[in-house]
Amino acid sequence: MNLIFSKLAIGLFLFFRVALSLEIHADKECTVSPLGDGQDDTDQVLAAISQCGTNGTITFTEGSFNITRKMIWELESATVHLFGYMNFVPDVEYWLNMSNTYQVVFIQSQSSWFVVTGSDFEIDAHNTGGIQGNGQTWWNFFSNRTREDGDGRPIALTLYNATRGIIRNFRIESQPFWCNCVAESEDVLYDGMLCNATNTNPEFAGTNLVPNTDGIDTYRSNNITLLNWDITCGDDCLAIKGNTTNLLVRNVTCNGGNGIAFGSLGQYFNLSDNVENVYMEDLKMVRLPSSVQPNMGTGVYFKTWTGEVNGTPPTGGGGGTGHVRNVTVQRMNVDQVDIPVHVYQTNGGSASETPSTLMFSGLHFDDWVGNATGSTIVEFVCSPAVNCTDLTFESFDVTTPSNEAPRYICQNVTSILGLQAPCNATGEA
Repeated sequence: MNLIFSKLAIGLFLFFRVALSLEIHADKECTVSPLGDGQDDTDQVLAAISQCGTNGTITFTEGSFNITRKMIWELESATVHLFGYMNFVPDVEYWLNMSNTYQVVFIQSQSSWFVVTGSDFEIDAHNTGGIQGNGQTWWNFFSNRTREDGDGRPIALTLYNATRGIIRNFRIESQPFWCNCVAESEDVLYDGMLCNATNTNPEFAGTNLVPNTDGIDTYRSNNITLLNWDITCGDDCLAIKGNTTNLLVRNVTCNGGNGIAFGSLGQYFNLSDNVENVYMEDLKMVRLPSSVQPNMGTGVYFKTWTGEVNGTPPTGGGGGTGHVRNVTVQRMNVDQVDIPVHVYQTNGGSASETPSTLMFSGLHFDDWVGNATGSTIVEFVCSPAVNCTDLTFESFDVTTPSNEAPRYICQNVTSILGLQAPCNATGEA
C-alpha cells in the first residue's frame, strides 16, 4: 500500500507541476513556460499542441524548452507565439538512430527531429525565439567522421504536408544539418528567418566545419514565399530542389557558403524534377573572414546529375529527367564570390558519361553588382543532349580583381544575350 501511495503521490506531483507550466483555458488558449534547467519539456510542449493546436492559440514564454525526442506539431487554424527556444539536446548518438527521428523528406532520405504539418496556421517567434540546435557538438563530432547524405543528421525545422502556413520572425541557432526544409507543401510564407551555423571552436578556425547547413531546401512544393532571410552557413544558402514551382524570394542575405543552388536535380532515374516560375530579388552574398568561414562559392548556381546511373541515392544516382525554366534573379550584390553564375550538369559524374537530359531554359539575371575572386564571371557547362537556351543578362556589372579581363564560358548554349563580351567554350574574347 505504501508503494502504491508513493507512486500516486509522485504522479500527482508531476501532473500539478506540468499544470503550473501549461495553462489551458476554456477558449483554447494554452500558455507554456519552461520547467527549468535539466528538466524535460517535451511532454508539456506536445500537450499544448494537442490541447490548443486546432482552432486555438499557444504561447510559449521566454526561456529554453528542453526537447529530448522527436516532435510533430499538427496545427489546424491555430496560432503559436514562440518567445523562447526549442532546445534540442545534443545527444548525437541518440539522434543518429533513425528510429528517433522522422523520415518524411524523401529526397536523399533525410531525417527530421521537428516536423510542422497542417493548414491555416501561423508560428510567430517575434525575433526572440525559435530553435537551438546545439550544432557545435555535432560539428565537433563529425570533424573526424565521414558525412554523407541520409546519414541521420536531422533537419532543424521541417514543414511537411503544410497548406497555408506562416513562419514569422523565427531564429534557428547552430543547426546541425539543414536549417529548414519545406516538402510536399503549398501556399507557405516564411517572413523573417535567421539561420546561424558559425563554428566557435578555435581548433577548426579557417576550415568549413559546418557543411550541409543549408538555409532551406524546397522540395515538391508550390507557392512558397521566402521574405527577409539572414543565413550564415557553410553550404547552400537556399537549395531549390525538384518540383518546386511558383517560388518568390525577396531580401535574402547569405553570409558565406556556396550561394543559392538549383539542385541537385536528376538524382533519381525514375523521377522527373521540374522547377518552374522562380522569382528572386534583393539578394546579397557576403564573404566572411576566412577564419570564420572560407567558402563563398557563387551568387547562384544550377546543377544536375549526369544521365548515367552511378550507385543509388542518397549518396549515388543520376539519370533523372526534367527541366528548369522561367527563373529570374535580379538585384543581386555579390561580394568576393568565386563564380557569380554557374551551371554544370555532371554532379556525381564526369563529362564522359551519358549526358543529362534535364534542360535549363529561360534563366534571367538582371541588375547584378559586385565582384568575383577570379576572372570567371559566368560559366555555363550545359548538357550536349539538350543545351541551355534563352539566357539573358541585363545591367550585369560584376567585376574581376585587378581589372582582369572577365571570362564568360558557354558550352552547349544556343541562345544568350546581354553579356559585355562573347561567351564561348574557352571564355577567351
